[in-house]
Amino acid sequence: MKRTLHLCAAMLAILLAAAAGRAGTADGPSTRKGTTAMTIHDFTAKGRNGTSLDLALLKGKVLLVVNTATGCGFTPQYEGLETLHAKYHARGLEILDFPCDQFGHQAPGSDDEIHSFCALKYHTSFDQLAKIEVNGPGADPIYVFLKAARPKDDAPEADIAGLRALLAQHGLRGATAPGDIEWNFTKFLVDRDGHVVRRFHPTTTPETIDAEIAALL
Repeated sequence: MKRTLHLCAAMLAILLAAAAGRAGTADGPSTRKGTTAMTIHDFTAKGRNGTSLDLALLKGKVLLVVNTATGCGFTPQYEGLETLHAKYHARGLEILDFPCDQFGHQAPGSDDEIHSFCALKYHTSFDQLAKIEVNGPGADPIYVFLKAARPKDDAPEADIAGLRALLAQHGLRGATAPGDIEWNFTKFLVDRDGHVVRRFHPTTTPETIDAEIAALL
């Protein structure tokens, strides 16, 4: 009898442990220590010229993370990004600009060429990071995290469908899998604790999210 009770107790413990493991993976990104959910501060970004940026250094900052391109119809959004940076940087806003050439080959230059283009044409005072991929098997871990945190753009279905239809007219396609980045200038807003709070569609201009950034600051 005692042996049977011990066996049942052991089996129950195994089942409870397995259930806890499933719950931990179903609710969101993996955890570093098993008890604290990961934030963007757990990652390191690739900088220009082989440098790197430990995002833990940005704890306490509000982040606007954007995948950009220099030859896109949305490229003029750099003006709005610079306006936000000039307005809120002193209060704690950081813009993380990740050039990406996955969408229509619209960011073909080197990291330094992209940086020079943005500084000269749009007078950007925030830096550009190294060019990365944001979709597919080569996606940077930061974007794997961002997409898991917010799998869908916060935009009306009509806006999402409209952009996809426009791209299809030109033989282009952005997202190919659930959660994928739709196109250049998708924007993620991250609070001071490193949690992703919004994901904005490429058609959402920087000017229209001013109030949401101000609220987090």
